[in-house]
Amino acid sequence: MEQFVNWIIEYGYYWVMQYGYIGIFILLLLGVFGLPFPDEILLAFAGYLIFKGDLQFIPTLASACVGAMCGISLSYGLGHSAGIYLIEKYGERINLTQAKMDNVHHWYERMGRWILLLGYFFPGFRHLTALVAGSSNLQFPVFAVFAYPGALLWTGTYIFLGYFVGEKWATVSGEIHNQLVIVGGVLIVLSLLYYLIWQRKQRKTSL
Repeated sequence: MEQFVNWIIEYGYYWVMQYGYIGIFILLLLGVFGLPFPDEILLAFAGYLIFKGDLQFIPTLASACVGAMCGISLSYGLGHSAGIYLIEKYGERINLTQAKMDNVHHWYERMGRWILLLGYFFPGFRHLTALVAGSSNLQFPVFAVFAYPGALLWTGTYIFLGYFVGEKWATVSGEIHNQLVIVGGVLIVLSLLYYLIWQRKQRKTSL
């Protein structure tokens, strides 16, 4: 991890300083959409650059937040287009019927939408929540009302972290990122287990 953090310092610093706020926007867009990049470390790094006086707080937060919003919207759009198409065409083969996706849709409208707000904090899991929301045909306004404030909360948290810990940004953000990767993986596994159990109950109900 230390070697990777050094890579962030060397190349990330160059990228952000070379392209400024546009660079932050692009990296967050790609990272939230699904590029295997430690977004939390990047955000803490941006906060550290604010601490050093190389960046300004408002433009940094704005570029990171808008980048995250665009990335999560692309994930939602992918689920809403390709996801729905694949379910309609191949869903029957894996017992994923439209009726079951309607149940997922109603669950998102009742409770799942809160996952869109907090899911950013768990790497990997945040991509899954947007894809499933789009695939379940959750209306975009409902998606946006929860996902976009979540982007602001998430980016702001890590930018503030990098700013307040200063020179310790790499160590602190690296440790937090490692722990959250584990939590995100656990949440994905639990989500899959929940789906399998729910699917089994649906089969028994239909018999």
